[in-house]
Amino acid sequence: MGNDYYETLEINKNATDADIKKAYRRLALKFHPSRNREAGSSDRFGRLGEAYDVLSDAQKKATYDKFGEEGLKGGIPPEFGSSGAWSSKYVYHENPEKTFRQFFGSDNPFADFFPSDVPLQFGGLQPGVVKTQDSPIERDLHLSLDDLFHGCTKKIKISRRIMNEDGYTSSIKDTILSIDVKPGWKEGTKIIFPKEGDQGPNSIPADIVFIVQQKKHPLFVRQHNDLIYTAQISLEMALTGFSVDVGTLDGRLLNIPLNDIVHPTYKKVVTGEGMPLSQDPSQRGNLIITFDIQFPEKLSAERKNLIKQALK
Repeated sequence: MGNDYYETLEINKNATDADIKKAYRRLALKFHPSRNREAGSSDRFGRLGEAYDVLSDAQKKATYDKFGEEGLKGGIPPEFGSSGAWSSKYVYHENPEKTFRQFFGSDNPFADFFPSDVPLQFGGLQPGVVKTQDSPIERDLHLSLDDLFHGCTKKIKISRRIMNEDGYTSSIKDTILSIDVKPGWKEGTKIIFPKEGDQGPNSIPADIVFIVQQKKHPLFVRQHNDLIYTAQISLEMALTGFSVDVGTLDGRLLNIPLNDIVHPTYKKVVTGEGMPLSQDPSQRGNLIITFDIQFPEKLSAERKNLIKQALK
């Protein structure tokens, strides 16, 4: 009785090319002599190699489907040669190990399925491949101070290589990564997406790491959880008192009276008006107001005298 290649691979005649590859992959790994010592596994492994060799080739498969094993191995009569099917006599090279290696493209395909700290041996001949993870892929995530104050969601599209169902070819796929930015995150915060890098037959995909970088703000400078605001004032204001208006990141207007004499290193601390704390957003740092005092470029003798009198 002739070979039924479809039955050998446990598929039907409507199987696609991907189905054929998937079936061979599963069964060849199961019945490979280096892993399966049961009686008959070696013979089954050989028949799997021949079945895949025929069904994975479009011309051989067309001949087998139309004329069966007899037509495939005995050759097609000349009157059928114009059909485009395989017309020569097919002879399997009787080396299922060769078919196996050509399919997987690796000396140790088992490393993809059974990773270990100890190198595996394939067929007892050569050292195998230890499955290791690729180095992390780091990308900057630029966020405004408002993003870091309120929190937000950022969606980032990446293109990554993924393995196809056949297990040895790959394709490019777009993936959307969603980042929930928490209020109070600092520059340098890392967001890790485990194993979202390119897939490969003998490696673990790399982690993708986004690192927060804060954009410059026109009014505030951030210092840890505090916000620093610089107000420009005149020398008269510095000596006689004034009030300063500061618009906050959450849309309020603070009116802060200053009755102290403001010297060049003076700072006004407004408690609880800074950045939210990432571990507890209900708590906030401080608003620190510094001052840029504008001194007059010149004074008349009369005004100098008045100042002297006032400061005695």
